[in-house]
Amino acid sequence: MDIILIIIAALLMFLGIIGSFLPILPGPLTSWIGLLVLYFTEAIPLDKTFLIITFAIAVFIWILDYIIPAIGTKRFGGTKYGMIGTTIGLIVGLIAPIPGGIIIGPFLGALLGELINKSDGKTATKAAFGSFIGFLTSTFIKFVVAIIYLGLFIGVLWDYRYALFQA
Repeated sequence: MDIILIIIAALLMFLGIIGSFLPILPGPLTSWIGLLVLYFTEAIPLDKTFLIITFAIAVFIWILDYIIPAIGTKRFGGTKYGMIGTTIGLIVGLIAPIPGGIIIGPFLGALLGELINKSDGKTATKAAFGSFIGFLTSTFIKFVVAIIYLGLFIGVLWDYRYALFQA
């Protein structure tokens, strides 16, 4: 049963990394659920304090994920239309089979959102750039946290490898 839980936890870890880029899947929280699943194995004792601290970090990053792009957009003079455009552009960029869609999509989405909001070209471009910078910052932070959680997961597995794979 422990091996099955470890496989599920590993899948959640990798889903967390993927979730760092997808707006529908909360990356660090998904990775944390992988750590939680690891907690339920009998062979690997995880400290509850460890789980509480990693959970608090994951929730904090999840909240920041909504704040950072808004700050970037507002700082560069954008509106709610730019933020909505960024999200739609990200989804289209992920689905569209174009190279760099995940990078081009949010920028173009924010630009179109601002143009729909009747901003002039210069203001729309500036706001789109701010929204794009906010998106990249947020994605980078989520990715780093998900990678750290993966490293913690691998470290714990490594520490208890003999308990897991006894003959």
